[in-house]
Amino acid sequence: MSFRTVVIESKTRLTYKNRYLVVKREQDEKYIHLSEIDTMVIDSTAVSISTYLINELFKARINVIFCDIRHNPCGVLTALYSSHNTSKKILLQTKWKKQTKELLWTDIVKNKIENQSYLLQKISSNMSELLTKYVMEVQLGDKTNREGHAAKVYFNSLFGNNFSRNDDNIVNSALNYGYALLLSTISKEIVSNGYLTQLGINHKNEYNEFNLSCDFMEPFRIIIDNYVYYNLPEQFNTEYKLKLINILNEKFKYEGKIYTLKEILKRYVYNNLSVLSENKVYKSFLLYEE
Repeated sequence: MSFRTVVIESKTRLTYKNRYLVVKREQDEKYIHLSEIDTMVIDSTAVSISTYLINELFKARINVIFCDIRHNPCGVLTALYSSHNTSKKILLQTKWKKQTKELLWTDIVKNKIENQSYLLQKISSNMSELLTKYVMEVQLGDKTNREGHAAKVYFNSLFGNNFSRNDDNIVNSALNYGYALLLSTISKEIVSNGYLTQLGINHKNEYNEFNLSCDFMEPFRIIIDNYVYYNLPEQFNTEYKLKLINILNEKFKYEGKIYTLKEILKRYVYNNLSVLSENKVYKSFLLYEE
């Protein structure tokens, strides 16, 4: 069972040999068996990687995240096919009913705002009641954009009235890094189940390769928000990034049982796909059940 997150931060050559990742730095050479790796973060533009290794990473379903020159996540590796019946699943995906998609999006938005309200209550913000009210006002498909209204109230309550998610600051860097980890993990699970990340239920940006992943990740953003709020970074350095990465190994409650966040995301993705393809009931993730 894969459990390790490998972070590459300096000039390195990555190759493959006999089911091992080979990490070469000048005179140093390390071997890590692919079966141990769940996620790899390439946090340097001075890294070279062999195409042979890339193909083996795809086969092993290892989550690979690339960072840009500013050390912010900028892309992920996603296999084209990870299920034996991908063609069937994609055909099914193109036939998801509009009402089914709207109903699921409604549940996801309610779930997200419930979690946001909980965190505001946890920090003793009186705005938590307003978000609880927004949950009750969410209409089918969130046509009145309660999600957007809740987000403004929520972030201003957490980080101040002058805070904007569009600002270039250390808090947003930490949030974006954490969100990218969630997005890449969810994308991996969607592809592993044989579906396309591009075809979302609410996110429909033609330039976004991860529309469905963006839809599914919404209720889990609070986990990153909660960590950043209570651990405001003085420096967005390697140590802080590793702590964000380790959140994937932390345990929470889902479906009445305790799992690591990685396992919860796997189950949550499967459940949502079952809602869309088999008309199953939505199973929410609520942080206050931890």
